[in-house]
This record gives sequence, structure tokens and C-alpha cells, in this order.
Amino acid sequence: MDTQQTRLHRTALRLEYATIGWNVGEAFLTIALGAVASSLALIGFGTVSVVEVFASAVVVWHLMPGHGAADSARTARAHRLVAIAFGVLAIVLVVAGVRDLVTGRRPDESPWGIAYLAVTALVMFGLAISKRRIADRLDSSPLRSEATMTLLDGALSTATMLGLALNAAFGWWWADPAAALVVAGAAANEARENWLEAKEPDIPG
Repeated sequence: MDTQQTRLHRTALRLEYATIGWNVGEAFLTIALGAVASSLALIGFGTVSVVEVFASAVVVWHLMPGHGAADSARTARAHRLVAIAFGVLAIVLVVAGVRDLVTGRRPDESPWGIAYLAVTALVMFGLAISKRRIADRLDSSPLRSEATMTLLDGALSTATMLGLALNAAFGWWWADPAAALVVAGAAANEARENWLEAKEPDIPG
């Protein structure tokens, strides 16, 4: 591997480590804030972060020296595990979101949750753009896919933040479970994408 490729791999690894570190903190904080405010959207968002940590770890494994096309079977298993995790999450959020809409359960306001999600959206969008650029230069399919997941995290942060803000500003209690359903839809799509990715030939990064 030439010097430029080595530098790109190191940059990609640093971006993945930053993503993992942020998502670990994000999971603990948003689940805690969600529990305090009885916010299904915040709890669901924190759970998504746990799945994303695993997805980032898979990409780190791909970027490490000595792992390539010969490990395609192991990579496919990892994609299937991610797909199953996202699928379970989508089902749980749909059931809970519909239940809250039917029963009219009202979450408490969470100004700290709103503020944190706003910062998270900016961080995730920045990381996604950086990882996509590196993925294109490395021609790394796994990194490119994970960059899309990071972009999704930013979009989910924005959707969840809007749901909480509408509840706080206008008392639109239904915005919280509605945001949870948005997270569920995105999780279901990620489950499908990862399952399809597991069936495709592994492309060396």
C-alpha cells in the first residue's frame, strides 16, 4: 500500500473511531434523557446509536490491514447481524409508537434533549461528508455504506429534535411518537439495505 493510501486509511479509521466514541456517549445520554422525559423518540434514537456503533466497528474491521475479499463470508454475517438488529428495533418502535398514539400518552418536555440533538445533527452530517469523500478516494464500498448510515443519523437527529420541539412549543404530544415512527421507518430501510449488502460480493476497500 503506498503512502497516500496509508494516510487515507488512517484518516478513515480516525473518522470511524470518532463516530464510535460519539455514538457511545450519544446512546447513554439520549436514553437517560428519554427515560427522564418519558420520550419514546429519544429512547429509540439512543438505541439506534447502539446499532450504529456495531456498524462502525464492522467498517473498522474492514479497514484494518490483512482483511479483504477472503473474509467476505464473515463480512456477510456481520451485515446480517446489523440487519436483524435494525429489524427488531423497527418492530419495537412501531408497536410502541402506535400504542402511544392510540393511548394518547404525553411525554414531558426535554430541552436538554433538543439541544443535544441539534449538536448531534451537525456532528453527524460533518462526519458523513468526510467519510464519503475518503470512501470515494479509497473506492471502499463498506465505508461508503457506513457514511450513508452516519448521514441517516444526522437526519434522524433532526427529525427527533423537531418532534420534541413541537411538543415543547405547542403541546403536540403526538409529534414524539410520530418521530419515533420516522426512526422506525429509517431502521427498517437500513435492515433491508444491510441484508441486500450481505448478498452482494465483497468489494475490497
